[in-house]
Amino acid sequence: MRILTGLQPSGDLHLGNYFGSLKQMIKSQDNSDMFIFIANYHAMTSIKNSKELKQNTLKAAAAYLALGIDPQKCTFYLQSDVKEVLELYWILSQFTPMGLLERAHSYKDKIAKGLNASHGLFSYPVLMAADILLFDADLIPVGKDQIQHVEIARDIALKINNEWGEILNLPKARVDDNLAVLSGTDGAKMSKSYKNTIDIFADTKTLKKQISSIITDSTAINEPKKWQDCNVFKLCSVFLDEKGQEDLKKRYEGANEGYGHFKAFLNELVLDYFSKARANYEKLLEKPDDIYEILEFGAKKAQKIASLKMQKIYEKIGL
Repeated sequence: MRILTGLQPSGDLHLGNYFGSLKQMIKSQDNSDMFIFIANYHAMTSIKNSKELKQNTLKAAAAYLALGIDPQKCTFYLQSDVKEVLELYWILSQFTPMGLLERAHSYKDKIAKGLNASHGLFSYPVLMAADILLFDADLIPVGKDQIQHVEIARDIALKINNEWGEILNLPKARVDDNLAVLSGTDGAKMSKSYKNTIDIFADTKTLKKQISSIITDSTAINEPKKWQDCNVFKLCSVFLDEKGQEDLKKRYEGANEGYGHFKAFLNELVLDYFSKARANYEKLLEKPDDIYEILEFGAKKAQKIASLKMQKIYEKIGL
């Protein structure tokens, strides 16, 4: 069973990244053929500054490693180190109907949020399909908002298989229904694009500021609060077991605390849960050459597989 997933280095990793994807990756690398990549080509749809992209890529690699990704257990690589991805991207484009991309929810959503309507953003699902199909991935861990992109990859693969024979594997999306989409500080999906994140490796001052900015209602401190509709409660819940959640519900209903208390509690939960990872992250960033060496090791493994796959495709399409 081959599992493939990746995240853009378009900013610091946040809680939505971890609980929506990374946590699954870390578990999966022990019992499956796991491919994990840093999607720096994808990040170019939102980052135009070269220094920022390079620094974000380094920080993303350090974050993956600090959180528990083991390059000895999985294939961990940088997307741009495997050039076959772009080659397959072009080939797949020849079998991708415009209507298929025009129906992509993510594209419409990002345009509505103010991102430029570039060809790169429009054809994002095709590049994602190349990431997936190049390595014959079976399962793709995604949030609910990315399921459509995996379905697009399947549609493209079916068209090519119908034309040339069974040369591409058909992937399936894997979603954790409980943790697939985590809300950000404004109540919308947590996303770097929307600037509503709570960042795992932010300094303590920034982390406190992000958590303090979570939107809540105007219920007075001496009145019971509705935990069912509270985003602070929802974020706390991902760190708590059943008993911890019940205890927090009682605090909400007790009318003795305000939202400021619950935000402070969330801040404590985040710092405690990620304390070891935050320390490891700082140590890794002190030795960037070691990080690049790890990425190169993974790229060599990925390139070997990608090259063999492309040779099979060449034979079918006449290149």
